[in-house]
Amino acid sequence: MPLSPVVKEISIAVIKTACSNCNLRELCLPFGLSEEEMARLDELINVRKRIKRGEHLYRAGQPFESIYAIRSGFFKTDVLLEDGRDQVTGFQMAGELLGLDGISNEHHSCNAVALEDSEVCHIPFSRLENLSREIQTLQHHFHKVMSREIVRDHGVMMLLGTMRAEERLAAFLLNLSQRFTARGFSHAEFNLRMTREEIGSYLGLKLETVSRAFSRFQEEGLIAVQQKHIRILNIPGLKQIMSHHNH
Repeated sequence: MPLSPVVKEISIAVIKTACSNCNLRELCLPFGLSEEEMARLDELINVRKRIKRGEHLYRAGQPFESIYAIRSGFFKTDVLLEDGRDQVTGFQMAGELLGLDGISNEHHSCNAVALEDSEVCHIPFSRLENLSREIQTLQHHFHKVMSREIVRDHGVMMLLGTMRAEERLAAFLLNLSQRFTARGFSHAEFNLRMTREEIGSYLGLKLETVSRAFSRFQEEGLIAVQQKHIRILNIPGLKQIMSHHNH
C-alpha cells in the first residue's frame, strides 16, 4: 500500500533516528537485513528519548515494555540492596542495549540512570518480538545480543569471584578500552563517566582501594589520570597484571 504524503514526510523526519541511517547499527542491531526488512525495523524504532544526566530511564519494579538502544551518552544500572546501599551492576555506552533485565519477569529488576546527557532509541519489545518472528536474521541477531549480555555478566561474576583489587581494575580499564575502540574512539584515551565510588561498587571494592589501585597504576607508568580523564600508557602492562591472575 503506497504511503500517504503525510506518512511519507513523517518517515523522512524519523529516518535520521532510525537504524538504517545509524552508524552504531552494526554494534546494536543487525546488518545483513534486506532494505525492506530494514524499513520495517525503522518503523518500529521511531521514537528517541533524551535523558538528562542523573535522570532515570527506568526504575526497578516498573512494568517492562521496551528495550532501549543507547544512541549517545553513558548509563549505569544499579540495584538497591536490603541494607539501603546501591550496588552498581553495569555501565552501558552508545551501541549497547538497556532494559533486557525486564524480559524474564516482565518488570525491570534494576534502575538505569544516565551518567551524562544521553539519547536512546525506544524499542517496544512486543513489536520487536513479532517482527523477529517474521525476520530470521533479526531473531538470530537478537539472540546474539542477549548472549553477549549473559557472557558479559558472567565475566563480571568471574572477575568479582577470584581477582585481587588491582586485577579487577586492570580488567575494568581494558574492557572499557575495547568497547571504546569498537565504537571508533581512541583505545588509550577516554573520560570516565562514572565516579571512583561507582567503579568500586561495580567491582566489589571500597573507594579507598579503588583510589589506591589508580595511584599505583599511575606510579608504575601504566596510566595517566587527570580527574576523570584517563590515558592508558601501557596496555601490555595492564594485561600483565591480568595474566598474573591466569597463572
